[in-house]
Amino acid sequence: MRTVFGLLVFAVVVGRAMAASAGDVAFESLARQFIEDYLRLDPESATQLGDHRYDDRLSDYSPAARSAKIERWRKYRTELAGIDTTTLTGANRIDARILALEIDASLFRLIEEHPHDWNPLSYNQSLGNAVYAFVAREFAPPEQRLRSAIARLNAMPAVIQQIRSNLRNPPRIHTETAIQQTSGAINLVRSGMDALVAQAPALKAPFAAAQKNAIAALTDHKTWLEQDVLPRATGEFQLGPERFREKLRFALGSELSPEEILARAERELETTTDALHATAWTLFEEHFPTADAATRADRSAVIRAVLDKLAQTHANDDTVVARAREITELATNFTREHNLVSVPATPLKVIVLPEFQRGVAVAYCDAPGALEPGGETFFKVSPTPADWTTARRESFFREYNDYMLHDLCVHEAMPGHYLQLAHANRFKAPTLVRSIWSSGTFVEGWAVYAERVMADAGFGGPEVRMQQLKMRLRAIINAIIDQKLHTAGMTEKEAMALMIERGFQEEGEAAGKWRRACQSSTQLSTYFVGAIEHDDLRATAEKKAAASGVKFNLKRYHDTVLSFGSPAVKYVREGMGL
Repeated sequence: MRTVFGLLVFAVVVGRAMAASAGDVAFESLARQFIEDYLRLDPESATQLGDHRYDDRLSDYSPAARSAKIERWRKYRTELAGIDTTTLTGANRIDARILALEIDASLFRLIEEHPHDWNPLSYNQSLGNAVYAFVAREFAPPEQRLRSAIARLNAMPAVIQQIRSNLRNPPRIHTETAIQQTSGAINLVRSGMDALVAQAPALKAPFAAAQKNAIAALTDHKTWLEQDVLPRATGEFQLGPERFREKLRFALGSELSPEEILARAERELETTTDALHATAWTLFEEHFPTADAATRADRSAVIRAVLDKLAQTHANDDTVVARAREITELATNFTREHNLVSVPATPLKVIVLPEFQRGVAVAYCDAPGALEPGGETFFKVSPTPADWTTARRESFFREYNDYMLHDLCVHEAMPGHYLQLAHANRFKAPTLVRSIWSSGTFVEGWAVYAERVMADAGFGGPEVRMQQLKMRLRAIINAIIDQKLHTAGMTEKEAMALMIERGFQEEGEAAGKWRRACQSSTQLSTYFVGAIEHDDLRATAEKKAAASGVKFNLKRYHDTVLSFGSPAVKYVREGMGL
């Protein structure tokens, strides 16, 4: 097994472009020690990243462990502040700032936000996700993975007791989702590991014993959430202006203030609607040649009519995953043929989103961890939950119609998350800081930007351009709701009206996004902020090329942007001299 220390040595060898300074030596030593502590104290994240030394453990959520972590993190922060960053060379100049922000963000979560006290979803990594990793990726022989799973199953009852001791009056919406996801975790433990057990028959008996105890503990936990916690779940989840401002700074890694973000979002809400109407007009003339003058004069009516027409072509629960596979292949071929960016050869699998992960996002890209060389990337697509009504299911697939599915595959797979993260995993530096703590703003912003690149190149024609612009509206509205929900008391009714009337979203999509906004403060802002930062970065590069009399090469530009890993966009700008 390749250890973190081995990977760090490898990173130093290939990432050192110049002689190390005294500051480099001090920073690299501190970063190595911090990463070791981080992985040891967060074994679930270590597994996800690809370091499997702690696969037999779960996190310690006790108050004593939390206090010790706060003290240790403060010590690291003080030591980091004592390093003369002006003497750092190469990637260390940026990575020291990334590490400082990560430590500050972690201390903010532990001390100011303290989700362990009120958010039951903050513990889910130690329930379903903790054992799913051993099923999802074949990083080791079945016997080794199953032994780790057994150890974590045996540890679950104690972790669940810690959760009960910590939780105090969580919000209702978080509790409802935790109940749903706990049901999924129970099903995963009950039957989702059968294939792995079949590959390691000698461990069948110890697995059965651990499985029984874990299911009992999870079932009891679900009953406790349903019967004890939910009836009294009246807690508030809004951060308030000051805590939101601080958390947004950590989440974005951007110089933009909340006020600047909101002002630009509201401007782009108008300009993007203008572009959507202009794209819709040709399709409207094609599909509705006899429309009356009043309808033609109503911009929203024209856009809605075209979107409704396009929504009629869609997949269903039985076909959506297969269709996503087909479209991803189309998008991959298109990207190559149009020389948009270098396409990696790393494997990609389009699979069904596991039940225990449903309830927040429709689909997402699950790339291998930075410490998992050669791992597979999964594009996970979620059919509708079994308990949905026919009307809600129909609304879902109208929203995620065939043209929208084209745009979604671009965002999540090609040339969006899958391609970008595959490029990022090639980045090497003297430390693993940038590999472990990627910028959500860069990652999500690239995926939204990639939608624009594909639409500009003609992928899917004006029908997919409609969905790309609609998704851009969604990113804009996400940022508005994210901020106003936590700082200005935006209500569900106001948010729903904004999403449905201005964003042209289906009711089911809007309802799901409201739940997500309530459960993921600041994350929804990363899409819009990242997209505009990528747009601005490219505009600067194009302007510089024009001023120098050099022809702008889009593929070379994209390959360069992606060569820095996944740091905040401002660091890519710095690295490119823009």
